[in-house]
Amino acid sequence: MSTPRNTLAQHFKSLHRPRHPLILANVYDAATAQTVASLPSARAIATASYAVAAAAGTSDEELPCDELLGSATAIASAVRPTGKPLSIDIRDGYNTRLPMIIQRLLDAGVVGVNLEDFYNAAKTMYSPAEAVQRVRTVLGEARAAGVPDFVVNARCDALLHGGTLEEVIARGREYLAAGAATVFVWGGAKRGGITREEVGRLVEAFEGRLNVKAVPGGLTTKELAAMGVARVSVGPALLVAALERVREVAEGLLTE
Repeated sequence: MSTPRNTLAQHFKSLHRPRHPLILANVYDAATAQTVASLPSARAIATASYAVAAAAGTSDEELPCDELLGSATAIASAVRPTGKPLSIDIRDGYNTRLPMIIQRLLDAGVVGVNLEDFYNAAKTMYSPAEAVQRVRTVLGEARAAGVPDFVVNARCDALLHGGTLEEVIARGREYLAAGAATVFVWGGAKRGGITREEVGRLVEAFEGRLNVKAVPGGLTTKELAAMGVARVSVGPALLVAALERVREVAEGLLTE
């Protein structure tokens, strides 16, 4: 389908190439979005809900849906003049509010989302069948709005909640079969993300359609590219760096 929004979605999807990954410096408000989008090296823009929540003075688990949508709308307005694709981290999609969220994001010009398979309110994983249906719901809403190439980065949190890599692989394959462009696997801060061996197994299982979060001291973006991943993100790293710099500058001013 050839519409301006779907053309942008097609372009965004085309950037997810195994061994030539899309690198995303995740933003968290309109100012950071505008700054990152102005960089010629930034091929697309994506948010990190953890950082969006922190910037709003709350936690990722407590981030209100309206706050997330308000932030997404402001970020979309900041990115729109650059013509670069934008993906929003919508956490678990707030359960039954998922269709409404996708409609609102489509109206704002967003062409992708990060969708988790952990049901935050109930503190449990969605069943594989439920998680697959939620991927299909997102794509169905986008297709009805004329954006059939909308990009879903399906996050699998099984490792965070006592699951095995085999469960991640089984779930991830189902998400991809349902239409997700990539699967994001995050092992958690305590275990330092995912290991080199796990990346290798996931790349093979998903034919490279894997999103990995780059962490300090972990695999570099070059190493991840060589291993065959299609997408690399940094989560709240920009927020952490910004706050460290704010502290440094403020301390200098206050103690001068």
